[in-house]
Amino acid sequence: MIKENNFIIESVKITNPDKLLFNKSKITKLDLIKYYQKIAPRMMPYLENRIISAIRCPDGIDGTCFYKKHLDTKSKQIGRIYLPNNNGSKEDYYYIKDISGLIAEVQMNTIEFHIWGSKVEILEQPDIIVFDLDPDEGLDIKAIREGAKDLKKILDLIPLTSFLKTSGGKGYHVVIPITPSANWEKVREFSKNIAEVMVNKWPEKYTENVRKINRQGKIFIDWMRNIKGATSVAPYSVRTKEKGSVSMPISWSELDKINPDIITMNEAIKRLKRKDPWEDFYTAINMPQVHINA
Repeated sequence: MIKENNFIIESVKITNPDKLLFNKSKITKLDLIKYYQKIAPRMMPYLENRIISAIRCPDGIDGTCFYKKHLDTKSKQIGRIYLPNNNGSKEDYYYIKDISGLIAEVQMNTIEFHIWGSKVEILEQPDIIVFDLDPDEGLDIKAIREGAKDLKKILDLIPLTSFLKTSGGKGYHVVIPITPSANWEKVREFSKNIAEVMVNKWPEKYTENVRKINRQGKIFIDWMRNIKGATSVAPYSVRTKEKGSVSMPISWSELDKINPDIITMNEAIKRLKRKDPWEDFYTAINMPQVHINA
């Protein structure tokens, strides 16, 4: 057993390091913390200074898990921002400033990190667009990969540079970096239009309707990640899946080789030795005033 009083990681005191968060795969809280510590140099550019919704599992993934959207700590590594709600009052949301804040969240049994599409400095202008390809149950992996390729074809024609990651679950995510100048409404409309183009072009393969009854044998092109207040799972985030799968950035050339849930924490760490498939993410910025504001 580990003596918890001896553990301080990134200035954060670690309690209950031996707690099993993933019972079948024997992943402890300390294992999860060490993963996020090692992956942080790759993850933080996409996580820091973005409002988050965290999924916490105090008793592990087999216990009760819940979304955490509001601040409950005075940690200096965690930022607070107040936003108006539908009642006219304001609610506090939070964001992570640095690696210490990341570790502090995991110490509080956070497993998954979901992020806004804008940073707190420019909250009303998104700088990423996310499409989540969510397949119907039992859909063949070949069809799911074809969906990602079809979406890329549409984006290439515009043209918009896109990046690919596994969801850590059933599908893939296609992410587009943009300069933060268009507002949420314009980005929402643009994203919906892209989904409609796919549905109109291939109605037998895709749907933009969120209802599962309309998803039979099809892929739901989830463009609604691009509405103000919506979130998408952060790159490199672990998912609350038994094997500890990761939402992992991959190159487009790897699409036919890597299943959406195949990369685990251990495999993600091994991949740090390889070329970063998203190393051009913040230099290949697309110009929304041309494509979105038109």
